[in-house]
Amino acid sequence: MTIVTAPLSGQAIGLASVPDPVFAGAMVGPGTAIDPVREPGAAVSPVDGVVVSLHPHAFVVVDAEGHGVLTHLGIDTVQLNGAGFDLLVNKGDTVTRGQEVVRWNPAAVEAAGKSPICPVVALEATPDSLADLRESGEVASGDALFSWQ
Repeated sequence: MTIVTAPLSGQAIGLASVPDPVFAGAMVGPGTAIDPVREPGAAVSPVDGVVVSLHPHAFVVVDAEGHGVLTHLGIDTVQLNGAGFDLLVNKGDTVTRGQEVVRWNPAAVEAAGKSPICPVVALEATPDSLADLRESGEVASGDALFSWQ
């Protein structure tokens, strides 16, 4: 079983509240989302594993069980072309849970007209494979978001 932890602090809101139909409809996969605190900081790895995909606005870490977890920093943030995002690891790196992956500022994303809401998605998972899903309340970086069977 994989425990997926919060890559950043904020309010858990659930995928249905994400202002993007692809995430809200769980087309990418099931999971939850975090409305982050509006201060500069780093998104951290939600699991121990290997960084298999890395963009300024999103990253995927695959754990030893083959579970890929997508952390997407904001909505439509790909349109910012990396401005305001600082990569702290490289694709192919092995990371540990809680290790800083991307430094960013949710307030700057919001000021640029984008939503800073961050989906955290279990890739290629079925909704019934997730348990203890956090969809409300305050979460701190490192708190459990869901478990993945």
